[in-house]
Amino acid sequence: MADSGQLICVLAGPASAVDKVKPYCKGVMGRANIDFSDQQQGKATLLKIIGNTFILNMVETLSEGHTLADRSGLGNDNLHQFIETMFPGPYTSYSGRLMGGDYYKRDEPLFGVDLARKDAKHALDIAEASGTKMKSVEVADNHLHDVQKHMGSKGDIAGIYGAVRQEAGLQFEN
Repeated sequence: MADSGQLICVLAGPASAVDKVKPYCKGVMGRANIDFSDQQQGKATLLKIIGNTFILNMVETLSEGHTLADRSGLGNDNLHQFIETMFPGPYTSYSGRLMGGDYYKRDEPLFGVDLARKDAKHALDIAEASGTKMKSVEVADNHLHDVQKHMGSKGDIAGIYGAVRQEAGLQFEN
């Protein structure tokens, strides 16, 4: 993502320090900056963790949808066409990764299962400490556990699709 300038840069710290790195963020390795200058620095980390749960939930939803499309006879191509039309961008990209088998074929994960589980645990801990629940993250983390068992540290967050497929009586690999 950095190589293609698509990161979202979340900047934190003293404004003078943030100002020094801004020229290397938006327009270079990122497409946008979120500036937490002179705010409590932990907020930037909190945003990252909560933001990563959105990615986790997106992959979980796509995985369940594609598995249902496969098992119900709708077909993944038809679902993908709907996703392309309704949700261009990351949804379409991940849908394509699932359909193409990228979730089990790649040598190096894009978003490694170990890192995804670490973020999920942090989010669940923050939720508990805040008196809230993130049940969808709990479900996704259980699937990530299955991805770890199947693929080890080579597993990618998109491997949730394989875990959902297994629950539906299909092979992990599509």
